[in-house]
Amino acid sequence: MSWVRSAVNKAVEAGGQSNLSRTVRNYADSVVLHASNAVVGGAKIIQERIVSRNMQSFRLTVKRLEEVSVSCKGIERVQLLRRWLVSLKEVERFSATCTKTDTDAKDSDDHFVSDDFKDSPTLVCELNQSIYYVDPGVADEPRTFRDVFLHSQALEGITLSMILEAPNEEEISLLSEIYGLCIKGGKEEQTALLSSVQELAKAFSGYEDEVLAFDEVMKNIQMCSKLEELLLKKKYFIYGDSPQLHAEKVDKLKILSESLANSTTKAESRILEHRSQKEEALHFRVTKSSEVSQIEKVNMLLTSARTRLRNAKEEKEQFDDASNDIIVHLKTKDDEMQRAIASYTSEANVVNRWINFLEHTWVFQTSLKKKNEEQVNAELERYGDYFVNLVVNLLSSYKEKLGSSVTQIKTLVENLSTSQRLEIPVEVDNDGSRVVNPRKKLEDEYLEIESKVFIYLYNVLSPSMRL
Repeated sequence: MSWVRSAVNKAVEAGGQSNLSRTVRNYADSVVLHASNAVVGGAKIIQERIVSRNMQSFRLTVKRLEEVSVSCKGIERVQLLRRWLVSLKEVERFSATCTKTDTDAKDSDDHFVSDDFKDSPTLVCELNQSIYYVDPGVADEPRTFRDVFLHSQALEGITLSMILEAPNEEEISLLSEIYGLCIKGGKEEQTALLSSVQELAKAFSGYEDEVLAFDEVMKNIQMCSKLEELLLKKKYFIYGDSPQLHAEKVDKLKILSESLANSTTKAESRILEHRSQKEEALHFRVTKSSEVSQIEKVNMLLTSARTRLRNAKEEKEQFDDASNDIIVHLKTKDDEMQRAIASYTSEANVVNRWINFLEHTWVFQTSLKKKNEEQVNAELERYGDYFVNLVVNLLSSYKEKLGSSVTQIKTLVENLSTSQRLEIPVEVDNDGSRVVNPRKKLEDEYLEIESKVFIYLYNVLSPSMRL
């Protein structure tokens, strides 16, 4: 809405310092600030009650409205204003009806909608057949034609079109009604805004006349330059002009060139002025757009900060609950540890006493074992002598008994050794049935005596081995 502020300021400057001009100047800022914040009552109610709705793209509709607002001229512009006015009035009527219905529904505890709304099938049909606009990629509520119209720059575009091409009475009346529906303010401010648009249209029409006049002047200049070329060509072929006539022609041409130069300078200055005004308007528009974007960013940051604060509060509450639970748990564990420490202390005392008992028992057992070993060693020393004497006596008696056997064994060994050196003839029994070998006989006797000796030794040594 930056162009509205610029247009109103220029209109006020053109109108002087009257009270109406000052009122329009003071109210222009409020109109610009609140024009895009018009509230559409009943949008949520319509969304809840309508089942089958016609949906269109929000962005494409905004783009189409902006393009049509700038491109339409003549009878097309009148028809466009009529369609816009009818759509805005329908949305306003729907919003008022839905607001009333919502108020009646809140006052009733047993009915969701009022009886008037139920008894109006025409209104329900119109609501069901209304067109709503949404963005496919954005999760947002459906918007009405008024939301799309206020979000777009269609109103700015149609006003700019009327400034560039002067409107007629019907267009002025239609635009006045649209201003009344879309812009906050009284009748006086709307009239001042329309008068400013008309004055700007007249100024632009005057600029168009000046441009046409400049076109005629440029045509004259081109014609003069063409004439000058023809005169120069004539100079080389015809010498009919006198010096005085030539001087007059030169003076006239100089005067004409000076006037043309002045006209060109004025036209250039006006063009530069128009360009500067256009640049100022564009700069003001860009500045306001940047301000709006910054404000939107600040709002987004505030929203995110509120969300983070709410999350932080929830986390703090959860942390407090968890910390209280942890404190109670730790206190319980502390009591359990104290009881465990007391039980462990008592168990340690019992274990220490048991260790002392085991140490005393071990000392007593060690001393007793040592005493028993000393006693056993003494008894072994005492009874060892008795055992040795007994063994000596036994062996001496056994020696006497085995002496004859040993003598026989020696004799048999000598006989065997001599029988190996000499060949002993084989003796035959008297009956001639068996052959007797003397060596074999000696070996049998030796084995028999040896077995007796071993048996005797075993009988002697076995009691001592058992001891």
